[in-house]
Amino acid sequence: MTAIEFDHQQTAHCESGAMSALLRHSGLNLSEPMVFGIAGALTFASIPLVKIGGMPMIAYRMPPGRVIKGLASRLGITMKFERFRDNDRGMQALDDHLDQGRPVGLQASVYWLPYFPKDMQFHFNAHNLVAYGRQQSDYLISDPTFEAPVRSNYQALQQARFVKGLLAPKGLIYYPTRIPAEIDLPKAIRRAIRSTTNMMLRTPLPFIGVRGIRSVAERIRAMGNHRQAQQDQNQLVIGHMIRMQEEIGTGGAGFRFIYASFLQEAAGLFDNPKLEGASRKFTDVGDEWRRFALFSAKMLKGRMAFDYAQLADQLTLIAEMEADSYKSLREAI
Repeated sequence: MTAIEFDHQQTAHCESGAMSALLRHSGLNLSEPMVFGIAGALTFASIPLVKIGGMPMIAYRMPPGRVIKGLASRLGITMKFERFRDNDRGMQALDDHLDQGRPVGLQASVYWLPYFPKDMQFHFNAHNLVAYGRQQSDYLISDPTFEAPVRSNYQALQQARFVKGLLAPKGLIYYPTRIPAEIDLPKAIRRAIRSTTNMMLRTPLPFIGVRGIRSVAERIRAMGNHRQAQQDQNQLVIGHMIRMQEEIGTGGAGFRFIYASFLQEAAGLFDNPKLEGASRKFTDVGDEWRRFALFSAKMLKGRMAFDYAQLADQLTLIAEMEADSYKSLREAI
């Protein structure tokens, strides 16, 4: 039996939640929004040429792993990453860490984790959790998605850690090995905000940032002029977009709410009312993303007439609100 005293907290997003928990265990108490914000994880990208399950790639946050690496880079934290070609060696390494009293972050597939309800199990290979102990054949797990700690048996956890396919975890184990005695949090926050605002407002690429939101709005508006034979495919694309927004990780609206919390916390740290105002704007943006998902879902289920122009108008509104929010944020710092 190996059990480490570990402070489990439920959070909104798995990667920022797992990282916050590991750092808290090591003596650095950062909230999940602060982890997410300093990592510079907020974004928008739509790349039609890149496919996920045959659908255009669309993302509302930076790629998996960016929260961990981005935060570590900005705060000078040294992280250890271990991947394995052999399943048994990967499980043995996990046991060794736990036997040494070290909780570790893991990347795994949601589909194979036995504590997920059936209606939440889907093939997403970049879920993050923390393993902190063993009891008989069960592993003790702090999964940020859940209110209380959970368990997984050996076989299920092995399968979840070594699943194949897109974003295959390859048994990833990660943990901090060095945290600076002194961290310049205000400097890290300013750098992170500046990086995020530049990416969202100044990128030359038409499929990233605010330009990316506008380009998606234009593509959806054009769908209304497509032949009837194309409408089934168009509706699949809309469904994919809101699924990526609302079901994969925290979703587009949820990430805006987390970022708003980050800005609110930063406003208190700096005693900066402008940051407080920017925080409220990001909350409003999150509400509009939720409204877009609601309109889309009602149309897909036949509860509203399918109106591509209305969806495009909603996305155009979101783009304008996001642009205004980032401009306010840039002025605030």
